[in-house]
Amino acid sequence: MSNQTPIDGVPGDGRSLSITMARLAAIVGDRATSAPGVRSDHGRSEAYHAASPPDVVVFPETTAEVQAIVALCRELNLPIVPFGAGTSLEGNAAALHGGVCLDMGRMNKVIEVHPEDMDVRVQPGVTRKQLNAYLRDTGLFFPIDPGADASIGGMTSTRASGTMAVRYGTMKDNVLSLEVVLPDGRAIRTAQRARKSAAGYDLTRLFTGAEGTLGVITEITLKLHPQPEAISSAVCAFPDLQAAVNTAIALIQSGVPVARVELLDAVMMRGMNLHSKLGLPEVPHLFFEFHGSQAYVGEQAETAQAIAADFGGQGFQWATSPEERSRLWHARENTLYAGLALRPGAKAMITDVCVPISRLAECLDATSADIAESGLIAPVVGHVGDGNFHLLVLIKPDDGEELQRAKAFNDRLIRRAIALEGTCTGEHGVGVGKMDFLPLELGDAVDVMRLLKEAIDPASIMNPGKIFRARPPVEGDAS
Repeated sequence: MSNQTPIDGVPGDGRSLSITMARLAAIVGDRATSAPGVRSDHGRSEAYHAASPPDVVVFPETTAEVQAIVALCRELNLPIVPFGAGTSLEGNAAALHGGVCLDMGRMNKVIEVHPEDMDVRVQPGVTRKQLNAYLRDTGLFFPIDPGADASIGGMTSTRASGTMAVRYGTMKDNVLSLEVVLPDGRAIRTAQRARKSAAGYDLTRLFTGAEGTLGVITEITLKLHPQPEAISSAVCAFPDLQAAVNTAIALIQSGVPVARVELLDAVMMRGMNLHSKLGLPEVPHLFFEFHGSQAYVGEQAETAQAIAADFGGQGFQWATSPEERSRLWHARENTLYAGLALRPGAKAMITDVCVPISRLAECLDATSADIAESGLIAPVVGHVGDGNFHLLVLIKPDDGEELQRAKAFNDRLIRRAIALEGTCTGEHGVGVGKMDFLPLELGDAVDVMRLLKEAIDPASIMNPGKIFRARPPVEGDAS
């Protein structure tokens, strides 16, 4: 169980800020700071959850430095919170108990590329855009695109996915191996570079999605994919949300290997027109992207257009030049700001559920009715090719009644998804926002997760207070 207090919280216990800073300086020099502005920047993210700044922010540059910092924190019983690009949406990197934030941004090297094996080894601070720029001349690319220019370490920690998961999978499908510093200071490697292995427990998958609660990721080995010969994108308007969803379902069930198929409802299209000046009809749309040879892309596109027409899709617009595609997908990546344009001064509570694709229309229909009944402004955007969708519930930060209404709506949405055999989070992770829903979704499996946490991190110094609540004390247990 976690019993940490912020540094300076217990006078005379050897954890005063000055002592901690002096010992950190012996490891990293001037790359440790308790400056209020830096701490504040590392206590917040793009989530609606309250900010929780750490006591100290440290900028390690090597695995050895991370090991020394972790060993010091274990000695002083200080919480450790790994931090990437700060784009998380469920308070995943909030320092709930203060302590030491490890900003991994300076560990941003591409260590080695193996073009013949189509893999790459990177440090956790490398961002996805930085990685793909580095790979441009190799004929390979890394396809996982969560929208934001997130760090590879953060994407691994939250098991991210995004717009191209329907074709290329999620982080769990594309991480081959990890180097992880454990709470006791040891650095382990979870696997070799082989594309498959039956050697013991799958530790790579265990740490992928653990949100920093089991250790600090210091290296990631990733699968790469060939850059497609041809790429074509398109948008198509639909008379209603159900027609757009049914098109996406039919497309996937027909076996068309679409690279991306994204849903935007009429409200989101209005926001995108305001923010990105797209000039598209303010009705539900699907955004498509196809990868492959010139001939193959053409065949996929024709099939998609025919399926869309069967459901009333109109006005297929093609974006074949790099500039047109970039404009289209840049607008899609900026849906957060497009949504906020609908209500200046609002903050977005961003939801994240995923259901089996056959239940997607049912879930979205019920959710649309719930939005209307609740009186909330909540544009929909979704990776509908794999059943994952989000709503940007726009709320005034100082309106307590509206916040409670939004939270109640989010609660109903998550329960609806789980009832349809879905999940409370398709890609954002649990963090602090989804902890109470995990037992509803997974039952006793949460106890197994807790047992693993207690075995690997008995002092609970690794990102405490995330994913699940601490084990309730047993009567007579002095711990």
